[in-house]
Amino acid sequence: MTRVIPVADGRSITVDSSGDSAGVPVFLLHGTPGSRSGPVPRASVLYRLGVSLICYDRPGYGGSVRHKGRTVADAACDVNDVADALGLDQFCVVGRSGGGPHALACAALLGDRVLSAAILVSLAPMDAEGLDWYDGMTQSNVDEYRRASPASVAADLAMRAERIRADPESMIDFLLPELTDPDRRIVDDIAIRWQLLDTYEEACRNGAYGWIDDVLAFRHSWGFDLEAIKVPILFWHGAEDVFSPISHTQWLASQLPNATVEVHVQPGAAHFDAVEVLPSVLARVQDAASQNGCGSSARISRRSPRSVPMSG
Repeated sequence: MTRVIPVADGRSITVDSSGDSAGVPVFLLHGTPGSRSGPVPRASVLYRLGVSLICYDRPGYGGSVRHKGRTVADAACDVNDVADALGLDQFCVVGRSGGGPHALACAALLGDRVLSAAILVSLAPMDAEGLDWYDGMTQSNVDEYRRASPASVAADLAMRAERIRADPESMIDFLLPELTDPDRRIVDDIAIRWQLLDTYEEACRNGAYGWIDDVLAFRHSWGFDLEAIKVPILFWHGAEDVFSPISHTQWLASQLPNATVEVHVQPGAAHFDAVEVLPSVLARVQDAASQNGCGSSARISRRSPRSVPMSG
């Protein structure tokens, strides 16, 4: 089901929900570039897991109105407003790739509304002390984040978004020379490939604004303190990832002194394997929420939702 939800500053956010509507609510925050239509488990899998999966377009992507100049921390405000509109007191968050920093923002800033979180193949802050941020990173990502000015970032990504709108396969063609063997295996799966094409096309439907704003947000302060995170956090990373090197997750995990942290590094896996592991990650997030003293309260901790437009 698709909803268009107004948020506090007058913008609107487009949200999809799927799976067990009475299940544990889990926000899945998409990658960069990406959209709410990214790869997710089938509805039957979500029902078996007892998960109500909530995916939304970050501002500037897909059907969500742009928030120019947004920070990573601003994602917590949007998730908070969407949760209010859906009548959710508590929920879990999962962030994949570029969604990872935004999921950490929710864990840091939304207090006990967040029951647990999982962070898959995330980037670390660019000012991470002691981290060689570019070490092991594919050249296209290095070029994207090292561009001299916001104007040059915008010009490059606008051109790439135009190509994606004309031919979504161009995104995969662009990535193909730098894909490791594990990533090629995932991208060559027909079902996953179609989902990736769909999310790239939807992401760029109204231009490159979401993509530009993500990259610029990553290049500046995230706007929150990692030490504020106190909920259980699961990190997952493929050992052969060249888009978000494993050192980024290792650094992030070392910066959470007040959280229960679990790090899983999967040998023989890379960046796009985060798509395949999502069902098991959702199951682990539920377990962590229960161990956090919530039991089944995630299923019943709801209030009357606001009336919002919907389709589908």
